[in-house]
Amino acid sequence: MSEAAADGLEGVAAAAGQAPGRGLPPVHLWNPARCGEIDIVIAKSGLWFHEGTPIGREALVRLFSTVLRKDPEGFVLVTPAEKLAITVEDAPFVAVRVDKVGEALRFLTNVGDVVEAGPDNAIRVSVDEATGEPRPYLHVRRGLEALIARPVFYELAEMAEDRDLAGGPTPCVASNGVWFPIGPPRTGET
Repeated sequence: MSEAAADGLEGVAAAAGQAPGRGLPPVHLWNPARCGEIDIVIAKSGLWFHEGTPIGREALVRLFSTVLRKDPEGFVLVTPAEKLAITVEDAPFVAVRVDKVGEALRFLTNVGDVVEAGPDNAIRVSVDEATGEPRPYLHVRRGLEALIARPVFYELAEMAEDRDLAGGPTPCVASNGVWFPIGPPRTGET
């Protein structure tokens, strides 16, 4: 690891560690003059890599996730002192668990965020053009999403109820008063 890269990682970790309590730092308010890049990649699997090597310390990944922000030009780790561009191959997080709690679907991400789907945290499903496979996502915070892991998506599919939408009966799940389509409308197939 280069000295500059080590300084960048240490700086981000130090700034993130100053967040009061478990709350998230106000990254949306920070606009530092010092900008650059750091060789951090969040893979489609949700694993974080630095200079090609997995970041093995879960606590460090969780810490970095608290200072992650999505800007118009891409994903950045931001502190009051600097903003460092990183690469995100798909979504920065993975939803690894879902629980039905009352009228809510409560998700847990790979970095420890607990998110209830609802008006502010939508579930959306896109289709991978190459494979035709569904790619389900959950909005986590401020434009950051979690890819919903396949086993979790299967759980959602088991909970789904058909709702009459414009294209016909469509499998949907409800959370906090909002219905989210999770599949294409059903045609006359049996």
